[in-house]
Amino acid sequence: MPDPSKPVVVVTGASRGIGHGVVKHFYDQDWEVITMARTSFSTQCPWAEGIIKHIRVDLSDIDSITMACKELKKKLGGRGLNALVNNAGISPKAANGSRLDATKTSIKTFLAVQQVNLVAPLMLAQELLEPLKIAKGSIVNVSSIAAHHVHDFAGAAYAISKSGLSTLTRELAHELGETGIRVNAVAPGEIATSILSPGTDELVQADVPMKRLGSPMEVAEVVYFLASDQASYVTGSEIHINGGQHI
Repeated sequence: MPDPSKPVVVVTGASRGIGHGVVKHFYDQDWEVITMARTSFSTQCPWAEGIIKHIRVDLSDIDSITMACKELKKKLGGRGLNALVNNAGISPKAANGSRLDATKTSIKTFLAVQQVNLVAPLMLAQELLEPLKIAKGSIVNVSSIAAHHVHDFAGAAYAISKSGLSTLTRELAHELGETGIRVNAVAPGEIATSILSPGTDELVQADVPMKRLGSPMEVAEVVYFLASDQASYVTGSEIHINGGQHI
């Protein structure tokens, strides 16, 4: 049975990288964690009951999102939702693994990226508005350094979607402020995950004043701060987590 004394967080794209770090940090802080991902529950996740607190969802499919939110609300059982972390995202590359420019991106691919990275977070905010209101909860969107500067590896469709997500953060914060729901974002730079592009080490040495990659846990700690009561008067903000890149 769920523990009604624990705050509840939902994390999308939780099976690896930043999402996995976010899940572990919230769990370590004694939150009830519910994960949402396209894949089955990951055996790398850190808690025994996680397998029954995982919801499969295809964020590229509007109907799948609607059904997943129904399942989530059933799991909540009338409780409020204290935090929604929109972490999932896709970043397609060219055939040789290089950056995918705007003029070389098919419209089908462009729209697919917008659906997962931008439309899905908006849908989740809409679908989960009532449980967020009950808890006076928080939404934290994981944007990107690519939302603000042309990036060596992140393609145009990804950058545009993340720029839109940053703007959505501002719009939702403005609209939902009087309900008690806070909406913020983080914009990670070069973070040590399994999907780093070749050449990242050289980019870090050239462009990052701290001369190192960030860790998923360093992102997770900022996400947690924004979701927690420690940031109770913070909304509409975006925190850059990039070691001073593009300072």
